[in-house]
Amino acid sequence: MNAKPDWLRIRHTHAPNIELVEEVLRNLNLHTVCREAHCPNYGECFAQKTATFMILGTHCTRNCRFCNVSLDQPQQIDPEEPAHIAQAVKELGLTYVVVTSVTRDDLADGGAGHFAAVIRAIKNSAPSTAVEVLIPDLMGNLDALKLITEANPTVISHNMETVKHLYSAVRPQAEYKRSLRLLEHIKLLDPKIRSKSGIMVGLGETKEQVHELFGNLRAVNCEFLTIGQYLAPSKAHFPVQEYIEPSLFVEYGNMARQMGFDFVASAPLVRSSYHAGEAIRAN
Repeated sequence: MNAKPDWLRIRHTHAPNIELVEEVLRNLNLHTVCREAHCPNYGECFAQKTATFMILGTHCTRNCRFCNVSLDQPQQIDPEEPAHIAQAVKELGLTYVVVTSVTRDDLADGGAGHFAAVIRAIKNSAPSTAVEVLIPDLMGNLDALKLITEANPTVISHNMETVKHLYSAVRPQAEYKRSLRLLEHIKLLDPKIRSKSGIMVGLGETKEQVHELFGNLRAVNCEFLTIGQYLAPSKAHFPVQEYIEPSLFVEYGNMARQMGFDFVASAPLVRSSYHAGEAIRAN
């Protein structure tokens, strides 16, 4: 691939809140996907005193070819993690918080019980704070999903990541239909919870395949959608096939809105948790 175009270049500036957020995370022994996945927006988000907490350790049981989170032996679950996240939310004064995790196929419930404990801890500590959870596919375990819906988060997100045609190359341990089924059952288990998904483009997908994916998401009542440029974390990861022009992100965003999504964020540097609270404020 050619060098990154100008619209993908991040201009980092110093902001005092970055040190504050990192100090809170360090003191409470917490992890963020912002750091673990090398998100390009971490500086902007930390400067605004926001972060996406990553629970259940930093070692993933899957090896998706697009992701920078490390594949390794899963770690012991920290029983203090829910309380520590609730404390961090309070210290940072967060009104909207996103919690995600590594994939834990080694656990019978995929970590759903721990997600539920985190949601409840936040709600007990900061009742007015909205909670979004970005969950793995839980191996399709709907009883596990029910544990999460019963904790009553505001939003449950599960990323499709890419089009059906590319799953075997990009997400070999995931299943397209399984992910759609999980999203479908969020609304079936609790219609009040908002459902969300995210995709990356620039992996070699076609417009027709993207349109098909949008249609599949709307068919399972997915309401919020994020679309961003895929950036390979290293040369060992799945290679970027194309840097998508900003105008096409506008086209994809308009297409998704016309298909009925309640909120769409579509731009090169958009990530699934970027400015996540805007979707709720707009709806």
